[in-house]
Amino acid sequence: MTRVAAIDCGTNSIRLLIADLDGHGGLTDVLRTLEVVRLGQGVDRTGRFADDALARTLDATRRYAELCREHGVERARFVATSATRDAANRDEFTDAVQQILGVPAEVIPGTEEAALSFRGALTAVAGAGADAAARHLVIDLGGGSTELVLGRQAPEAAISMDIGCVRMTERHLGAGADGDVARDDAAFAALRADVNAALDAASATVDVSLATEVVGVAGTVTTITAHALRLDAYRPELINGSRLPLAVVLEACESLARMPRAERAALPFMHPGRVDVIVAGAVIWSTVLQRIAEATTAAGHPLEFVTTSEHDILDGVALSLG
Repeated sequence: MTRVAAIDCGTNSIRLLIADLDGHGGLTDVLRTLEVVRLGQGVDRTGRFADDALARTLDATRRYAELCREHGVERARFVATSATRDAANRDEFTDAVQQILGVPAEVIPGTEEAALSFRGALTAVAGAGADAAARHLVIDLGGGSTELVLGRQAPEAAISMDIGCVRMTERHLGAGADGDVARDDAAFAALRADVNAALDAASATVDVSLATEVVGVAGTVTTITAHALRLDAYRPELINGSRLPLAVVLEACESLARMPRAERAALPFMHPGRVDVIVAGAVIWSTVLQRIAEATTAAGHPLEFVTTSEHDILDGVALSLG
């Protein structure tokens, strides 16, 4: 056994997985935790990390470094994604991370992010009864970007799109006097137009009509799934591997998108750091799924179900340390 630590620093959250690798591709969780730090605060508008966002994220990194020491981690990998790719002052951040953890802060390209997410996500559809011929479309809906990766047991095509729940919230859903984000038809139409434009461009690289199974990962997707399942708390064991009818998922997206802030915040599975960005996330997810449904229907094999995986880029990063 080798004890490893994977840290995924995204636009909205920073996550830690400490796990044991068995040398044969097996991964056993020791600790899995998340903090919403909103590193990407304002990056879409300014192109730079805000000082307070950097401070929050580095504080969380210090806590993670202590957890790694406490648990006897032998190997660690820290990856940073969309917001860090976009920030002109990223060196300030990556230098500080290396000082804290003693390992490089890797600013990975979107294609590598997609491949790592694919590797982690497939654990939710593996096992007895799995269709080896299925062509999976793994979708990682993050804070700053959304990755599409298509393949059977390995990626065949992948792309990263600059659409994510934090980026789209800041761009289209500015908060009103009551602190709630805009939820009117005009704001949603503008947001959907951005998503559709990104999907149009992505279609030259990833043909979503080839997908026979769609697997969604990351916090927006798992939260929408929790809502669709009507959970009384956030229960990863019930969310992971769940396979829901497309209509049920779309209904959950519409419900969350139209729900007032106070009601969203009161949902028993809702992380406080997702209350404001889940509206944009729900609109993105529904738009992406509707486009895939149109494409697969035209190809003669309509999308009927959507699978959710609790395993994603974090698991892919941990497995890469084997």
